[in-house]
Amino acid sequence: MNTETYTVTGMTCGHCAASVTEEISEIDGVANVDVVVETGAVTVTSTAPLDHAAVQAAVEEAGYALA
Repeated sequence: MNTETYTVTGMTCGHCAASVTEEISEIDGVANVDVVVETGAVTVTSTAPLDHAAVQAAVEEAGYALA
């Protein structure tokens, strides 16, 4: 398993976290997404290293940005 932590800006509530989780979970190989709204930390566990651009696109699709 591969684990990466990203910082997402603009999240303020549980709905924000759910949107980010849903979009990132759609990336092939993602096994788990853990979001901490207060810090913006998004920890993604996947079966293989993820393409940074794919994660960025998923976060942007949810309406947020990578720091």
